[in-house]
Amino acid sequence: MDIMEEKNIIYDCSRGCTTERTDNGELLCEYHHGCCKLHDFNWLGGINDPKFNNIFEVRFKNTRKGFYENTSRQLLKIGDLVVVEAVTGHDVGIITLEGPIVGRQMLRNHFDMETKEIRKIYRKARPLDLEKWQEAIARENSTMIRARQIAADLGLDMKIGDVEFQGDGSKAIFYYIADERVDFRQLIKVFAEEFRIRIEMKQIGARQEAGLIGGLGVCGRSLCCSKYISNFQSISTQAARCQDLSLNPQKLAGQCGKLKCCINYEVPVYVDAHNNTPVVNAPLEFQDGPAWLVKTDILKGIMWFSYEEGNMSKMMPLTTEEVRRIKAANHKGIKPATLLKEDGKEEAMDFVSSIGDDSIDRFDKKGRKKKRKKRPARPDGKSSDKQ
Repeated sequence: MDIMEEKNIIYDCSRGCTTERTDNGELLCEYHHGCCKLHDFNWLGGINDPKFNNIFEVRFKNTRKGFYENTSRQLLKIGDLVVVEAVTGHDVGIITLEGPIVGRQMLRNHFDMETKEIRKIYRKARPLDLEKWQEAIARENSTMIRARQIAADLGLDMKIGDVEFQGDGSKAIFYYIADERVDFRQLIKVFAEEFRIRIEMKQIGARQEAGLIGGLGVCGRSLCCSKYISNFQSISTQAARCQDLSLNPQKLAGQCGKLKCCINYEVPVYVDAHNNTPVVNAPLEFQDGPAWLVKTDILKGIMWFSYEEGNMSKMMPLTTEEVRRIKAANHKGIKPATLLKEDGKEEAMDFVSSIGDDSIDRFDKKGRKKKRKKRPARPDGKSSDKQ
């Protein structure tokens, strides 16, 4: 659990709230949306829809959310801590969305109000509810460490990534990762005897674990899996190849150890660009010699050719349309005059080659030779320099 302390205020980033103990001993909990994983912007704010007037999105730990109905018709708003119905007992969560935007979220999460039961919001959380809630939260870290020890003692090939206690402390969800099917019937019995609570085992993947934990990516922003991604798509190295990315596992892998989700973002653009780029398997024939393809900028639609195969110092650009026309002419046996422009000058490259970037001494400062200063002449007219 990611917790930061500032004076008497504790920031619980796993649940998106702050807790503070006043001088009178009263416990205050407030919604802090800046730490909220899978946070949503209410772009339909101010719009009224009677169908969703009493439907709210309630957030729990990390990325777990649910939809609940305010059957008691209490006055509720975003940021309220509420006591909601659970399978057994009750849970405590934070209202994060209200109004028509909740309907959009239901559609996005394939939640059908007609076939699925919407649980109830009992009331706003009282001081006693908050005290029990914080007591349950305080047990999560120690429970997770002990659970890992028990799983290791039983010889189970699994990793327990997180533990989430229910608001009333009567139940805990154990999130685990396993490559193969795990028989944890004995594990559940040991957990129930050790922790004296109801046990629920929930299997997650490596990407979901990264979303639960959170963090910063190489781009400097929060991980996409913790901010907005809820449905994870398969990512292959072909997505990196079509973008001409370096197939370096250290650069392509995210914090979860899998290929980065952002590799898929621009794949459709590159696929369309590749489809619009002509395939050149042989040099283009000109009257002054063949021209070889050296580099292709598929996004700009420019292809660079040179009369010397593999030489990047003398290149001339052609658009994809020009390449198509020249290939069609060569197919008919016609050779254009030359690749060079009318003035015969080479066009400057608008890109920088990466050759030499991996040189081990590229960061060393190049030393300069110091010029020898001449000494002033002596009074007798002889030079002061030693021979």
